[in-house]
Amino acid sequence: MKKLPLVYLGISILLLVSCNKEAEKPKVIYDVASKAAGLAKVDSVQVAISDLPIQMEGTDYLIHPVGDLRVYEKGTKAKYGSSSVMDLSFTISNYAENEITGYLQNLKFQKTDSDSLIALTKKPVLIQTATYLKSVSDRSKKQVMVYTMVDLDTNKDGKLDTSDIKCLYLSEISGKRFTKVSMDFQELIDWSLIESKSRLYFRTVEDTNKNGQFDKNDVVHYNYIDLSKEEWNVMKYKPI
Repeated sequence: MKKLPLVYLGISILLLVSCNKEAEKPKVIYDVASKAAGLAKVDSVQVAISDLPIQMEGTDYLIHPVGDLRVYEKGTKAKYGSSSVMDLSFTISNYAENEITGYLQNLKFQKTDSDSLIALTKKPVLIQTATYLKSVSDRSKKQVMVYTMVDLDTNKDGKLDTSDIKCLYLSEISGKRFTKVSMDFQELIDWSLIESKSRLYFRTVEDTNKNGQFDKNDVVHYNYIDLSKEEWNVMKYKPI
């Protein structure tokens, strides 16, 4: 029996690894029969904790980030008996320049002269960024928060994570008027604030060919919201 030369064996392994990388899970799984496209269940095994409250400059509200207690196995993977050495991280968020980042289940808002805490949402979500638009407040007296997050289990794997479609939400600094401004099943690309006009611009991409992935054959949508107005109406525009 002939032995396969090592060089060809190495190429075969590389090709196999390459094929496995290309076979990535789609961000969207379309199921016409299921209209519930997506609400994931809360994992009852996880333990929810809160970081200490944050107060955005010039506001009358404290914001409490809520997320899962993180458990890590130490890098050495040392074991005593049958148990691995575990490590806990009680920090679930980071804060800098009027922005909270992390992988958060919720935010709770508390007015500084009150003991009551109001949750941002009652449904399962994964909040990645929560940004206070201080310049809009200084200019037009509108205290607005912008959120990038996941709110639907679009790949239907039973959980909300970064493999699902990211979307854009707004709320007042109190957490009220929590409003989705991007369309369902359109992936948020980015957003930007034009301070001089109090306009929030954002781009999304739509899986128009319904292949479950976002690629060059799909359509990019351009939108803006005039935050100086009472209503957060999404306006489309065409720069190209």
